[in-house]
Amino acid sequence: MDCLFCGIAAKRIPSKVVYEDDDLLAFEDVRPVAPFHVLVIPKRHVTSLAEADAGLAGKLAAACARVAADAGHTERGYRVVTNVGPAAGQSVPHIHFHVLAGRGLGWPPG
Repeated sequence: MDCLFCGIAAKRIPSKVVYEDDDLLAFEDVRPVAPFHVLVIPKRHVTSLAEADAGLAGKLAAACARVAADAGHTERGYRVVTNVGPAAGQSVPHIHFHVLAGRGLGWPPG
């Protein structure tokens, strides 16, 4: 399997890690769209949220909240986004959540 995020999780591809535990990894996006833009991924390959079990989905959500809090973004606010499938904009077929903060974020986003 030639998955970009599996390579990052296995430390074969360098990244700026901001959080890690036994199951998850959070790292800075290489093309940020906000002053704070972190991706949260499971270390094991799961294609999208549609394939994730409730336990993994909960861990991902908790990690998103933790990285936002650790960076000081809880009070002002932050956005968490995941895309499921190509039509929604999922460009890497490995579930990942974007945690965005550091500026006003309008709606709708696209």
